Amino acid sequence: MIPIDFTSEAKTDLFDAVEYYGNKDVDLGARMRDEITDILRVVSNSPYLWRERKGGYRRVNCPVFPYYVAYVIRDGVIVVVAIAASRKKPGYWHPRLN
Repeated sequence: MIPIDFTSEAKTDLFDAVEYYGNKDVDLGARMRDEITDILRVVSNSPYLWRERKGGYRRVNCPVFPYYVAYVIRDGVIVVVAIAASRKKPGYWHPRLN
């Protein structure tokens, strides 16, 4: 397993998404959190499974929620740069890659 770290913006993304769904239904917020946790577990075990995209990041789509996890691998650590809403403007989080 490779360790995972979050940028402060990615942490905010996650908290905001869980809160958004939690306000709709407590179970939905928990399901969103669990879905991201499951994705990160798989990424930690197989970080190179997803192709590198232009800009040097990798992306894993959530199977149920309209979000994806964007991450980079730096110095042996997976750095989550966004828990991005796929319905927002594409690439809105790309400046975080710098």
